[in-house]
Amino acid sequence: MIIKSLELSDFRNYNHLNISFSECVNIFYGDNAQGKTNILESVYLGGTTKSHKGSKDKDLIMIEKPEAHIRMLVEKKGFPHKIDMHLRRNKTKGIAIDGLPIKKSSQLIGLINLIFFSPEDLSIIKNGPGERRRFIDMELCQLDKVYLNNLLKYNHVLNHRNHLLKQIGLQKELLETLSIWDEQLVYFGSQIIERRSLFIEQLNSIIFNIHKRLSGEKEELIIQYEPNVEKDQFYSKVNTNRNRDFILKSTSIGPHRDDIQFLIKNIDLRKYGSQGQQRTSALSLKLAEIEMVRQITGEKPVLLLDDVLSELDRNRQNYLLDNINDIQTIITCTGLEEFVNKRMVLDQVYKVVNGTVVKEEIGGFI
Repeated sequence: MIIKSLELSDFRNYNHLNISFSECVNIFYGDNAQGKTNILESVYLGGTTKSHKGSKDKDLIMIEKPEAHIRMLVEKKGFPHKIDMHLRRNKTKGIAIDGLPIKKSSQLIGLINLIFFSPEDLSIIKNGPGERRRFIDMELCQLDKVYLNNLLKYNHVLNHRNHLLKQIGLQKELLETLSIWDEQLVYFGSQIIERRSLFIEQLNSIIFNIHKRLSGEKEELIIQYEPNVEKDQFYSKVNTNRNRDFILKSTSIGPHRDDIQFLIKNIDLRKYGSQGQQRTSALSLKLAEIEMVRQITGEKPVLLLDDVLSELDRNRQNYLLDNINDIQTIITCTGLEEFVNKRMVLDQVYKVVNGTVVKEEIGGFI
């Protein structure tokens, strides 16, 4: 799968932009705060319906403009598809695939698999569990439509249950309806727990060898799923925690509180790992994500690298670049030095200056 072209209208700092992509390495370079990351954000949004930053639609629209558009031409299994996304300040986004409007944003997810890698991702291990859950969810939602459906329904039930817990204090008669939401919470939550467990099992079979090579055969990384509640104990725990939930006015049990643990020799890297170990493990995680997409879909994902090379030492830079030379990659950076030293083949190079993107004629090695 590849992205053929991108067109933006009134998105972030781009009044209008129309660019094509090579099937291999595409570089966008320039000083900071010029709009490089905005290009990657638009691509990620166009493929997943979500900003990698968690930004709201209204914040993506150029100041003083009422709306923005993203148009992408992608190719999957040899067939072209056109994605049109219409962002509006006070309405939900509109999306069309191949000229046909879709009713739900979830229908777009999985059309093309995107992996985003930024300097913030290097801190995924030491940061809070929400980021690690988001990693699992974003990858599984692109790979598994059933998981996406279960996650959407679980979040819907969770929101309704939390709202009900707040209302019960004012309207006691609503208490008898809580069991209905409990049953749905457990049903959809159990599906999520089961699929996440399988996902971590699959991930472990891939990441073990990647991390061992990346660490110079010195370390063996194991990822351990930490469900907030076991599937067979979910319903009983929900009942046991009812009084606590009434007090907190929120749901205290469920996969929305899951986490994953990163272990080297049974040492928890979240708490006791060095910065080097945490960063190496984060890089291993991204490389394993790429390989998992290959194995499950039979296709290569599109990799978006947002100024991440400057955050890696030379060995990690080389390992990353060596392992992505056969997939479409869109890279942002402040300069081309890393690629000069690496003698890397660049297929397309763009210079970005204050929202203006200029293609540079650079062929072959640089």
